[in-house]
Amino acid sequence: MKAIILAAGRGRRMGARTDAGPKCLTMLCGKALLDWQLEALRASGADTVGIVRGYMAEHIVRDGVQPFHNPRWAETNMVASLVCASSWLSSDDCLVSYSDIAYPGSTARLLADAQDDVVIAYARRWRSLWEARFEDPLADAETFRVDVEGRLLEIGARPSDLDDIQGQYMGLLRFTPRGWRSVERLLQELSPRRRDEIDVTAMLQLLLERDQLIRAVPVEQPWYEVDTQSDLELYQAWALRDGGLF
Repeated sequence: MKAIILAAGRGRRMGARTDAGPKCLTMLCGKALLDWQLEALRASGADTVGIVRGYMAEHIVRDGVQPFHNPRWAETNMVASLVCASSWLSSDDCLVSYSDIAYPGSTARLLADAQDDVVIAYARRWRSLWEARFEDPLADAETFRVDVEGRLLEIGARPSDLDDIQGQYMGLLRFTPRGWRSVERLLQELSPRRRDEIDVTAMLQLLLERDQLIRAVPVEQPWYEVDTQSDLELYQAWALRDGGLF
């Protein structure tokens, strides 16, 4: 199995921290976010890893990692970056990870072991994390509903009530080549402008509306999303308290 890390964006919400380098190189508990991801993906069984680079691409170099490049990173969203690795997605099962998250190898392994064509991971214990990160957890949360068999029903809309959210998408997903072909068909239906601007959750919702089965795998293990300096400080304080992130 292959793995792809999406690391093309700058991460403007991190402020001055990304003036000198990409967000994925932000240090969390003594290790770059990128290295947390590489460690977890390799532990899950991914034998080949690629990174889609953009902003300050020359800074993102790791031994044994295949670079892809999104030359239009400043004017496109994550799906456009994902398309830059379509040669892998079309030919192999691929794990896909955002570059601003940290998670253990056991979480990535859940996706690697899944059998469906499109699979995503979601955090069941998301609410305590959001309440620690945000004054108003609803301000940054998205709708997320699954059925009793673990099939995704809805994702990515603005929620009106915390109790209506069954989890939060973690920025981890997996495609088989057949699953990726369903994405390619969807993108062909969109205008060039829409293809540039669409994000992953909007893409997933559009796939649902076209009757694509998306398996949602619940995760109980800790997971950390780094959007701001305050996120970083919070997680490092927790790690100091608990003796580590995981």
